[in-house]
Amino acid sequence: MKVIGAVDDETRCRHYHGPRDRIAIKFYCCGEYFSCFQCHEEYGCGARKIWPREAFAEKAILCGNCRMEMTILDYVTGGNKCPSCNKAFNSGCSLHHHLYFEV
Repeated sequence: MKVIGAVDDETRCRHYHGPRDRIAIKFYCCGEYFSCFQCHEEYGCGARKIWPREAFAEKAILCGNCRMEMTILDYVTGGNKCPSCNKAFNSGCSLHHHLYFEV
């Protein structure tokens, strides 16, 4: 699966490249996976929209380690780790949820 802005196999980008920065997010507006909101601003559709609550059952989060697609609900309630491979995600990502998801 193509992740726009990714600079390595685990979906890290030039903006977020720590050891736990290993998710990509499918943007509601264009249906493309990006490493982060800044990558979407640089390379995306130019019309960013956040995921509405009623769409949280959609698969829109990609684990950069095992490539499992998970639902938004699984991601936001999953304890900052992949339910498939158990690799940890950056807990600081929750500070940016409002940029991706209706809160």
